[in-house]
Amino acid sequence: MTGFIDTHCHLDAPEFGDEGTAVRARAGAAGVALCVIPAVAVFNFATVRTLAHAQGDAYALGIHPLCTGDAQEADLQALDAELTAHRDDPRLVAVGEIGLDYFVPELDGPKQAHFFHAQLQLARAHDLPVIIHVRRSVDQVLKHLRQVGAGRPWRGIAHAFNGSEQQAKACIDLGLKLGFGGTLTFERALQVRRLAASLPLDAIVMETDAPDIQPHWLYRTREEREAGAAQGRNEPAELPRIAAVLAQLRGITTEELAQASTRNALDALPRLSVLLSRSGRGQARV
Repeated sequence: MTGFIDTHCHLDAPEFGDEGTAVRARAGAAGVALCVIPAVAVFNFATVRTLAHAQGDAYALGIHPLCTGDAQEADLQALDAELTAHRDDPRLVAVGEIGLDYFVPELDGPKQAHFFHAQLQLARAHDLPVIIHVRRSVDQVLKHLRQVGAGRPWRGIAHAFNGSEQQAKACIDLGLKLGFGGTLTFERALQVRRLAASLPLDAIVMETDAPDIQPHWLYRTREEREAGAAQGRNEPAELPRIAAVLAQLRGITTEELAQASTRNALDALPRLSVLLSRSGRGQARV
């Protein structure tokens, strides 16, 4: 069986507490060969790097758009210094999580755009792929990618993609893969399910965004929570079950999806190839 790659999970999140080792063990037992752990701000750069090395996983360094409110120019300098200091670390696979978020109204639009643009420039300078947050911002993200890319293709992932078919194709044309996760398990998520079922298979990577974006079997409505039900915590171990839903939507086997999504992840984040060969958690037949 081909091992899955969870291309986006925040294993350093406080929701996991001191259960990190157990969470990663459950993921491995479920068939997740590698996890990519993105940073969100300077304060957790060292944390994600240490965690990736301890668990045999990968990490990315970047400043999340939700963290740009407190960010300073010195943070961009710190990111540049970290990318330089760890340029030969095979577990450093991308600049991320970076991007734009126009869902949260109180965010400073021009400031997050400045930090996104600057981090794209750093990704180019360090020859690294990007992991991009695109919540209600795909067109603006595409604008920055075209400006910084100057006609050269990108490598990386549009995380938790939830745009239109036209936007999806534009991301793919620029070289990005599209990340799909727990959202597609909800029958009401019609647009995401249509895209996940119809886009070229070689454009799709799998992710959980754990502990967030719970699949439907973990999600609790506000009414249920108010009645005392606990919100389920997403984990990388849920990825194969999420993938089984996507495989059913596409009319293929879960094994076929595992092979394709793993191949796509290696294309998006090339340093994962070396890590996968070392992991011993299931070899991808690619």
